[in-house]
Amino acid sequence: MPDLRIPSRARSVAPPRARWRRGLGLGLLVGLATLQGCQELFLEKAKPRPKTERIDRTNFTIEVDPIMRNTVASEGVLTGYQPTVVRGYGLVVGLEGTGSRLVPAEVRSMMTAEMTRLGIGDPRTGWDHLSPDRMLDSEDTAVVVVEGVIPPGAPKGLTFDVRVFALPGSSTSSLEGGQLYTTDLRPGPLSTGSRQAFRLATGSGPIFINPFVEPGTSQRSPINSLSGRILEGGTTLKDMPIKIRLATNSHARAATVQQAINSNFPREPGQKEETARGESGDSIEITVPPSYHERTEEFVKLLEHTALNVGAPEANAQAIRRAVLSNPGGADAARWRWCALGPKSVPMIQDLYDHPEEGPRFSALSAGARLNDAMAVPHLMDIARYSSKQSRRLAAIAELGRMGTNPRIDVGLRELMDDPNVDVRLATFDALLKRNDPAIVNVPISDRFTMSLVDSEHRMIYVSQTGQPRVAVFGEDLALRLPMTVNTWSGRLLMKGDVGDPNIQVFYRSQTDDAPVIGLAPTDVPGMVRFLGHETSVQEPEEGLGLQYAEVIGALHQLWSKGYIACDFKAEQDRILSAILANQTEAEKVKRPEFDEDASGAPFTPARPGDGPDRIDAIPDRSGLEAGGAKGDTVPR
Repeated sequence: MPDLRIPSRARSVAPPRARWRRGLGLGLLVGLATLQGCQELFLEKAKPRPKTERIDRTNFTIEVDPIMRNTVASEGVLTGYQPTVVRGYGLVVGLEGTGSRLVPAEVRSMMTAEMTRLGIGDPRTGWDHLSPDRMLDSEDTAVVVVEGVIPPGAPKGLTFDVRVFALPGSSTSSLEGGQLYTTDLRPGPLSTGSRQAFRLATGSGPIFINPFVEPGTSQRSPINSLSGRILEGGTTLKDMPIKIRLATNSHARAATVQQAINSNFPREPGQKEETARGESGDSIEITVPPSYHERTEEFVKLLEHTALNVGAPEANAQAIRRAVLSNPGGADAARWRWCALGPKSVPMIQDLYDHPEEGPRFSALSAGARLNDAMAVPHLMDIARYSSKQSRRLAAIAELGRMGTNPRIDVGLRELMDDPNVDVRLATFDALLKRNDPAIVNVPISDRFTMSLVDSEHRMIYVSQTGQPRVAVFGEDLALRLPMTVNTWSGRLLMKGDVGDPNIQVFYRSQTDDAPVIGLAPTDVPGMVRFLGHETSVQEPEEGLGLQYAEVIGALHQLWSKGYIACDFKAEQDRILSAILANQTEAEKVKRPEFDEDASGAPFTPARPGDGPDRIDAIPDRSGLEAGGAKGDTVPR
């Protein structure tokens, strides 16, 4: 019988399938061991970095009041939102021998090149009869320094006042009657050649000198004709950029801020770009909407106080209300936050209109007025009439002036034109002027200035020296006192009238024309203002002297100072120098003749002879201005 046992050697050899299974199991064991080793190696590389080695995306730290949390201001800061001081060298013509041919060599070289570029001396432009050198050598011209302040966020084409003064070291005796050629205005210190910055604006127009000095005088004094201003003579050439720099570099946060701003300030007709456009994770560019072109400061306030949570205005308004009641020190921030939330916040603040605490009450009333809530009107009117604080009265009048059409406001403000406080009357006049109230009659005088006639129990003459030229006559039947005899301006202006005369005899001879003008002027003050400024023409043949705005004010001041006009005389202060001094750097300081009035921006009363110092105005305290004491009122209006 055959042996069926498998030999030992044969038993050690597994069938092919068994060998494959065994090999697979062995391979899996080896692979798992290898994978475990790789995993250990991978985990070793993925260990967290120490905190000192992590990427820090914080640009800077912002600390805000609790009432400002979750607003645009809590996420970043505005850059570029500062008034910009601009300057340039310009040429004034038409000075009739009061100019100067003394010009520093580098300035002369620059002016010659600029005039050549403009075509002066080129027969193709019609200016070939006068070369740049001949113009600069004439004493009918003067090289001057022109400076102004561009409001923050100003759009292209915005106008602003500029200041002009004689070049230090020149022999210019007067800028009266001069006209400034178009001058490039650039930021930073005055410079020439390749060192100049890019131009941001231009300046041009007739020069308005101190109206309270005799025309044609050349003496150097605190009140002189070596400096003047051009009302709305500057024009911006480009948009002044505003950007938000975020505290943390984050595209998500930048997108949130951008969405909140664009929801609150959607694109308006004529606006090319969205209001907010993200440039990177930490920068957002801002475009001022057209409706805020004249109110850039208000726009920026609303922008900073815009809530990031755009979907719950009522809840936000309630939260702000609770915050300001617990901390009245945040009243101003609360006002702007409510304004930024819009009309939906009004029902949440109306019960604060008669709150016993002044801060929250006026904050709510101011917000209600700016959101045009009619329920705020009687409360604001009570403050304007009866508050013991003049600052509150003036603020309430200003808020009422901003509101929309409301007969109750118009009637109430008209009553305040009879208030014994002159500052209240002037604030009310400004408010009614903004509201285009028909109670103020505006009469244009030969495109030179506007005369405003105001009904008031208190007679007064008020003249503006910034923005639009304006003479306001308060009170009915304001007439000249007769008899009168006036001989002023070195005999160039004579006036005479007797008691009962229907007209005043006037003799006037300009500085440039030997032929005098003889005419009859009305005896009432509005009629005299029109006679002084009206230029006789075929279209308007009425008699008039055609004086410039400053000359009209100067003539009125002469009549007032001699006692022939019985009323108050107020003049708006100029704000240009205050703004320049408050915003210039140490390197930008320029030696300039002092401005002829205190640059605080408030009205002042020129003194009559014998009522005070001989000088109409004292020199402003320059040290205080240099130190920035007037920073609270730095933007020309």
